[in-house]
Amino acid sequence: MTTPQHSEAPWWGDHLLAGQPGDAVWARAEATVTWAELRERVERSAGMFAAQGIGHGSSVALRLPPSLTGIWSLMALWSLGAQVQLLDHRLKTSEVQRILDLCEPRHYVHVTDDAATAQFRDECEVYVEWRRRGRNARSDHCLVQFSSGSTGRPKVIGRTSRSLRAELQAFSRLEGMPRPGERVLLLNSTIHSFGLIGGVLHALNTGATVVFTSRLQPDALLRTLVEENIDVLFGVPFHFDLLSRVVIPPPLPRLRLAVSGGEGLPPQVHQRFLERYGIRVGQAYGTTETGIIATDLAGELGPPAVGRVVPGVRTRVDGGELRIGLDRSPYLQEQGTDRYHDGWLNSRDLAEFDAADGALRITGRSDSLVAVGGLKVDLLEVEHALATHPAVREVVVVQGDGIEAHVGAPDGLSVTELLAFARERLSNFKIPRRVHIVPSLPRTDNGKLLRTAELLRAGHAAGRPLGATRASRALTGEKG
Repeated sequence: MTTPQHSEAPWWGDHLLAGQPGDAVWARAEATVTWAELRERVERSAGMFAAQGIGHGSSVALRLPPSLTGIWSLMALWSLGAQVQLLDHRLKTSEVQRILDLCEPRHYVHVTDDAATAQFRDECEVYVEWRRRGRNARSDHCLVQFSSGSTGRPKVIGRTSRSLRAELQAFSRLEGMPRPGERVLLLNSTIHSFGLIGGVLHALNTGATVVFTSRLQPDALLRTLVEENIDVLFGVPFHFDLLSRVVIPPPLPRLRLAVSGGEGLPPQVHQRFLERYGIRVGQAYGTTETGIIATDLAGELGPPAVGRVVPGVRTRVDGGELRIGLDRSPYLQEQGTDRYHDGWLNSRDLAEFDAADGALRITGRSDSLVAVGGLKVDLLEVEHALATHPAVREVVVVQGDGIEAHVGAPDGLSVTELLAFARERLSNFKIPRRVHIVPSLPRTDNGKLLRTAELLRAGHAAGRPLGATRASRALTGEKG
């Protein structure tokens, strides 16, 4: 962890809870919650947490399912001056334990039921666990988030009150963001950067109403858009793909803005949504480490462009990779620190700027990180987890038709057995969609494992380990 520093107190977000009339609607889920009710829930939760010994400088791991309870618990902990380590509800027990061992929070706030399969709910029962070996916060970060790590150790990322304030100010200056009184259907995860900061905190900052739903079928989403009079829709490409496949959708006269974040928007989804609804899906591009970087909220540029750089954000492309200027390293542990040098963070995104319109285009990754449903997965992390199975001799995980695992198991191993093993160690969104198990994996002529999905499949089809040249011929149908 970084050297201890004085945290800001009281937490800067207190003013977000005081700026709206008590009878105005803050959020809609199964029930309607007014601003007065939100303030009362935050105050009550803060009292409960304080009674458990949580206060200024406490470190708290917060892992709750998607819920209104999760939001006002976060606000309550911040109001007490606690540092919140925000854990994904989908993490498996072993993944949670790795984070608890790594970050050593003094308190662990969670539920006792199976949060991993939970849909969005209004409320849930909260348990506060005091951890004897935990320690208080050792830095001035109010928010700690986590990103996949290739060694199985997650990258620990800190955000200060000052950086969150600056990002909220940047959002408030962007033309098109939700305005006071507008209704926002928020489908993004509220623990990830865009959903939390661009969705929940921006709505608190501006007085917009946030609408949540657990009904993710296309017809149910459309009913929500119509019945809730939605002005703005935030989601990930998966949601827009679902909606764009509805052949005859109902008119959505109130919908003025649709924005996708979390991963690149496929051009075909952008085009289909425009044809169905007459609205261009915009994009918001950022990282957990930096927050928002570039936006094309109105969707005028369209993919592969992700937008123009947000005012106040410093960027440059060096060696084909996008770098973002930061005053300090965002990493609180050793994992990931090699990406930050001399005030610049290497995003590992391959990028270019269009000379004509200044648009930022993201063309790929220079490492093993991929996006699945808006969530980041390090393929090497999945490899490391599968490799611990005693029957696995070698493994390669690639992004093909989703995440694909190619496994060499000479002594025999069933797909069912391997997937059951993986589900005990990895979150569901990290589980490979396709698994190929063979006695040995294809290699290049110099003995290295192939790492291209098409060549790996071609090697399996040939029924024997293949060099790169032979695999290429098998793929193209050429004769040797």
